[in-house]
Amino acid sequence: MERYAKQIILKEVGEEGQRKLLVSKVAIIGCGALGSMMANNLARAGIGKIKVIDRDYVELDNLQRQFLYDEEDAKQSLPKAIACYNKLRKINSEIEIEPVIADVNPSNIESLIKGYDLVLDATDNMETRFLINDACHKNRIPWIYSAVIATEGMTLNILPGKACLRCFIQSMPSSLPTCETEGILNTTVAIVASIATTEAMKILLGKDVREEALYVDAWRNEFLTIKVKKRKNCPTCNGNYEFLNKKTGSQFIALCGRNAYQIMPMKKLSIEDVYEKVKKIAKILAYKDYMLRFSIENYEFIVFPDGRIIIKGVKDEKIAKSLYSRYIG
Repeated sequence: MERYAKQIILKEVGEEGQRKLLVSKVAIIGCGALGSMMANNLARAGIGKIKVIDRDYVELDNLQRQFLYDEEDAKQSLPKAIACYNKLRKINSEIEIEPVIADVNPSNIESLIKGYDLVLDATDNMETRFLINDACHKNRIPWIYSAVIATEGMTLNILPGKACLRCFIQSMPSSLPTCETEGILNTTVAIVASIATTEAMKILLGKDVREEALYVDAWRNEFLTIKVKKRKNCPTCNGNYEFLNKKTGSQFIALCGRNAYQIMPMKKLSIEDVYEKVKKIAKILAYKDYMLRFSIENYEFIVFPDGRIIIKGVKDEKIAKSLYSRYIG
């Protein structure tokens, strides 16, 4: 307990509160700017088990705002979940950290969050957030919505029996700004992640938490609370889990601003199987338990343990499908 001495001194925590934190379990979905800082804060605070879930890998342009990673992580194109795990175990070796390299979807989200006390959203798209909302509502798990774009950010605590995300944002927006077009101020990330992790600790300790959404503009030093009321006709609150009940097949998803496509095949492929297929015709860049990287025809392929494949250097879905069919099958 010595390492938490300055936290235990706080009347808001105390020794009993610290013991609660040490047996708490938190799942963080997304390990980019917000998620990596949330994980850092919670690991240092002594959360007993932290699961970090992410589908992506570290790139050089992440380092401006993703505080936990460094140039070596980007050079190796390490999966963010692995890079995060590597850093956290050096920060706090006394807690349990579970890295999961996966694309969160309707088929796996409930198993990923089962048994956890709290879920933190650190994703970059509304569809996944609505999916988290459905799964957490169905399983009565509290969660915290967080988002950052440009100099602005927002966070909202969502508790069982209270207003959910779809009470606040009723439907999928037709379009949203992205970090590729609007950029991100790294101090906004730090503020929103810090507020969200403070609220997370309060939830885990059984304290009262803010029920309003909190809007932040770090550049203009603006903070604004927004009342969120439970809607009688909210589909999620009425047990209609539209996003959780979606069927998924083979998916080709353009990764925003990346000239890359992610493929989620209907039939799961192992890293070993793909390696055997391409080892004679490809330049193997990395072959690990958690990732296979190789290049063919000036395109780079990255294969993950959950069967996902990212093809870099592709702007067109037809080309992505053709490359996948030709080399992966």
